[in-house]
Amino acid sequence: MSETEDEPTDRLSEVFDLVGPLYRRAQRKVEQYAPTMGLSVGVRAVLNMLREHGPMTVPQMGRAQALSRQFVQRMINDAAARGLVEAVPNPAHKRSSLIRLTGEGRSAITALIDSERAMLREAGADLDDAEIDACLRVLSSLLRFLDHVDME
Repeated sequence: MSETEDEPTDRLSEVFDLVGPLYRRAQRKVEQYAPTMGLSVGVRAVLNMLREHGPMTVPQMGRAQALSRQFVQRMINDAAARGLVEAVPNPAHKRSSLIRLTGEGRSAITALIDSERAMLREAGADLDDAEIDACLRVLSSLLRFLDHVDME
C-alpha cells in the first residue's frame, strides 16, 4: 500500500489521538463546575440524557451512552439521594422502573448545560457550520463503526 493510500487511516488515527485527551479535559472542566451543584460527571451524563429523552430505564441509559448498567445505576442512586431523579412505574416492564428528573434535577442540569454552552460558544467562535458538520460526520461514522462493542 502506498503512502497516499494510507493517509485517511493516518488522519483517522489522529482523530482518535485527540478524542481521548479532549474527553478527559472536558470531563475535568465539568468537574470544576458540577461540584458546586452537587453533580459528578457521571450524574451529569444521566441527568442530561433524561433532560433530552425523558424518562428511561437504567439499561436504556447504559446502552445509549455505552456505559455499564452497574455504573448507570450508581449514578442514578447518587442522583436520587440528592433528590434529582425519581423512579416511577414503567407500564412496559413491571420490574424495570423508569427514571425521571425531579424539578430540582431539571433545574440543576439546565443550569449546568447553560454554563457549558456559554463556554462552548467561546470555544467555537472561530469555527463555521461546515467545519462543525464535518467533525460531527466523522465522529458519528467512527461511533457507528464501533457500535458492536459490548459495554457490559
